[in-house]
Amino acid sequence: MDIKQNTSSEPSHETVAFRENSTVLIWRNSQNQSYDPHWHTALEVIIPLENDYHVTVNENHFHLLPDEILMIFPGEIHSLHAPETGLRNIYLIDISFLAKIRGFASIQSLLSQFVYITQVSHPKIHKSILNQFLEIAADYFRDNEYSEITVYSALLKILAELGYYRTQNSDLFPHCRIDKKKEYIQKLNIVLEYIDENYMEDICLEQMSDMAGFSKYHFSGLFTQYTEHSFCDYLNLRRIRVAELLLSSDNLTITEAAMQSGFSSISTFNRVFKSFKNCSPSEYRNLKLFFSCRS
Repeated sequence: MDIKQNTSSEPSHETVAFRENSTVLIWRNSQNQSYDPHWHTALEVIIPLENDYHVTVNENHFHLLPDEILMIFPGEIHSLHAPETGLRNIYLIDISFLAKIRGFASIQSLLSQFVYITQVSHPKIHKSILNQFLEIAADYFRDNEYSEITVYSALLKILAELGYYRTQNSDLFPHCRIDKKKEYIQKLNIVLEYIDENYMEDICLEQMSDMAGFSKYHFSGLFTQYTEHSFCDYLNLRRIRVAELLLSSDNLTITEAAMQSGFSSISTFNRVFKSFKNCSPSEYRNLKLFFSCRS
């Protein structure tokens, strides 16, 4: 693996080399080097194996202990702070094509920004997910012909397991019968898929509540419980997710990225973007981590 970090006074950039024609990179990292705030278009997973590791995602600080798992989703600004000695698995996986899979919109809504998986936070599934990620790494290092297929197959299983765990959580619609809870989830997933496909359109709360068959007040409460975002914030966040990918390309201006992600004006885009990312779109673009393929 090749890593390069800018040592000038400009915002830090890394260049990481995937295997040729690959969209997966996994490495065992023992470096004591830290990395300034950056982002990329791949899913990043960090699992300390020896000693701890400190990670900041936006303004959330994590002190990872061995066997704990932090999944950082594409577009999230994060920094890495390594101890003097230690060992950890770091995974970078392009998940952009998963958006085309039916049901992924609901998974995406439940796994926004990051997921921190420990024995305390996810007691029923922590060991299962840890073992699956360790097996992913073992298979990747064997470098067989089908290792990348195996990686994605296991990742889909992990995401489904996390989604199922979240929907079965007793805190979600706690006063509902199981059949009513299932009905709510099915109807809300239809709304999420509609937003996922039509985020560029003028979508309003009343329209979505009608689609789900609820009053707008009941719908608003259910939607916030399910996604942990208000309807307006969720719609804006979905558009920001698109903008993040568009900003990864230097071929588009910031205004073009704003229009193509569903914002009606550059001023609204700048304001909403900064509210979610704590920086302007131009500052965000300068923090991008660049990937390259080894020739």
